[in-house]
Amino acid sequence: MGRMVDFLGMTVGGWVGWAVGGRLSLFTAILLSIVGTGAGLHVGRRWLGDCF
Repeated sequence: MGRMVDFLGMTVGGWVGWAVGGRLSLFTAILLSIVGTGAGLHVGRRWLGDCF
């Protein structure tokens, strides 16, 4: 269950970062995708820790 939540959080976070950064430039999209992936992982693990 934990790996699935990690994967989903990273996927959603990376997508949001790419969508936001893609409006500015490719380099910004890549950077914000990396940041969003990390943030999604953090939020997913925190959510999983609170639930279980």
